[in-house]
Amino acid sequence: MGEEGLVLLTAEQAAARLQLRPSWLRRKAAARVIPCRYVGKHLRFTPEDLAAIAAQYAHTPAEPGLQLRRRVP
Repeated sequence: MGEEGLVLLTAEQAAARLQLRPSWLRRKAAARVIPCRYVGKHLRFTPEDLAAIAAQYAHTPAEPGLQLRRRVP
């Protein structure tokens, strides 16, 4: 893919697409636990980054009627 086809999204744009808070994306990016790009000091995400983030944090919902156990102190 040439540079002219590169799509870069801000944290706000990426968060809207992933239905997350921009602050969550910024924290995870700063900790280097999600794929992202820095253009100078500006945090940016590609569509491929968003797909990888969605796959990394995807999980199946719990079975209906299944309750999570609470930790007992």
